[in-house]
Amino acid sequence: MRAFKTLILTAALVCGGMMTVNAQIGGGQKIVYVDSEYIMENIPEYGDAQEELNALSAKWQKEVKAVYDKVSEMYSKYQTEMLLLSEDQKRAREQAIVDKEQEAKNLQMQYFGSEGQLYQKRTELIQPIQEKVYTAMKELAQTKNYAFILDLASGTSVLYASDKNDVSDDVLDQLGNVMQTVRREDRRKAGAGMGTGSSSSSTTSGGKGSAKPKK
Repeated sequence: MRAFKTLILTAALVCGGMMTVNAQIGGGQKIVYVDSEYIMENIPEYGDAQEELNALSAKWQKEVKAVYDKVSEMYSKYQTEMLLLSEDQKRAREQAIVDKEQEAKNLQMQYFGSEGQLYQKRTELIQPIQEKVYTAMKELAQTKNYAFILDLASGTSVLYASDKNDVSDDVLDQLGNVMQTVRREDRRKAGAGMGTGSSSSSTTSGGKGSAKPKK
């Protein structure tokens, strides 16, 4: 989510070119906000992607752990038999342990490194969703004449935000034109039942209804 929050903040959805905030507000434009976590929770495709990523992560962690466990096994056996080994045998066993440990580190980097397979898979699955969300927000901003759309889930220092300026549900409705999102009425029911914007199994191509219940 961090990369997505950064995307929203850096883009800021400035419409009609960069002007001062005062000038934009004076021109009838508004500053509104969204909760990106709430938005993503109400996109079933995002939930499916997260489940796939979690499954891959667990699988690869198990593989890496198996190699590290082998390193520990080899080292324990070496310590037990060390007094019975010649110097050449000791060096050979020590090198084998070092090689096996390097194998574990290489595998860990292959899966979980900054450019590893998990990162690549996350980019493959999540980035298209993020781009659709961004496009939906941009279209909404242009249609509604919003100067900025801020993200409260990003940790931005916002001292006060009125509920009437929360356009998260509007973004989800706009997004429903191109992908499945949880229906607005089901978002409302989920929020009323659990006090949060959790997703429901029902989806739609962008329905209308009551505003998102606040947490």
